[in-house]
Formats: sequence, structure tokens, C-alpha cells
Amino acid sequence: MKSSRSRSRSKSNRNRNSGGGGGNVVNRVFDSSGPEGKVRGTPQQIIDKYNQLARDAQLAGDRVATENFQQHAEHYLRMLAEAQREIETRREEQERQNRERQAERDRERAARQEQESNVADPAEAPQPDVVEADGESALVETPESQPKPKPKSTRSRTRKPKAEPVAEQPETPQPDADGPAPEAAE
Repeated sequence: MKSSRSRSRSKSNRNRNSGGGGGNVVNRVFDSSGPEGKVRGTPQQIIDKYNQLARDAQLAGDRVATENFQQHAEHYLRMLAEAQREIETRREEQERQNRERQAERDRERAARQEQESNVADPAEAPQPDVVEADGESALVETPESQPKPKPKSTRSRTRKPKAEPVAEQPETPQPDADGPAPEAAE
């Protein structure tokens, strides 16, 4: 009994999933219950099969069967055409979005290049002044040649002045702390 339940559930699930709308109808496999029994395949395969059955019925002189097979083929033909229209619409929308994204990237790239060209163009950069010295040579004044301002100290205490180096003098005896200073010889 358990196996029959699972079989009936799977049939209902299969029918529900293959029902119209959504998914890739073009490549989906359908089970079609036609007048001659089941026909299984993609919509294009089913269309081809029903058209072949319609030709066979027409050759046999059965106009009713011919019309019936043609109607079945037309049903799958309409499904296929609708699916292809949806695919085409999605493709066109995707292409439109891609074009918009590419145009935005192009605008951003152009703006970046314009900014870089404004900064990197040496002809438009401010030029240094030419200084004439005694008419002999023309020197260009550059930021390096200008005197540098001395940085102000942020420290509040003052430094002790450095001791100046003493020039060598003849040695003179220094007074000792214990007694009087010896006199220098003449």
C-alpha cells in the first residue's frame, strides 16, 4: 500500500511541476496524452511527432484524426512560441542593462581621465618665475632655491647655549682649591 501512495504522489508532483508558467519550457520534457497514446519529449519534439501523426492520418484519409493531431501540435507550438518570446524579452532586457552599465563605466572612465589630465598636464601647471641676474644668465626660481622658514619651536623651556670651543692657549696653571695660585714665570 505504501508504494501506491508514493507513486500517486509523484504523479501529482510531476503534473504540478510541468504545469505552465516559469522555468525553461523550451528544454523541459513533457508527457502529452494525445488520441494515439502518450507522446513524450520537449515541445519541439512533441510538435514534430503530432505533425507526423497528422500527415499519416491525412494519408489514411482520416480528416478527424488529422485535425485532432494538428490541434495538439498547435497547442505545443503556442507554448513554445510564448516561451521563446519570454526568453527574447529577458535577453533584450539583459542587453539593455549591460549597455547601461557599460555607458556608466565609460562615463566614469572619461571623468577619471579628465581629472588625471588636468592634474598631470605640465603645460597647464603654474610656471616658475624667471629671475635675471646681471643680464648674464637667466635662472629659474624654484621652490628649492627659496629660503626655508625656520620652524618655530613648540617647546616652552629654553636651551642652554653651547659652549664655544676654546682656542689652544699655552697652559696656565689653575689655582687649586687648597691654596693660592702659583705665579707665572716670566
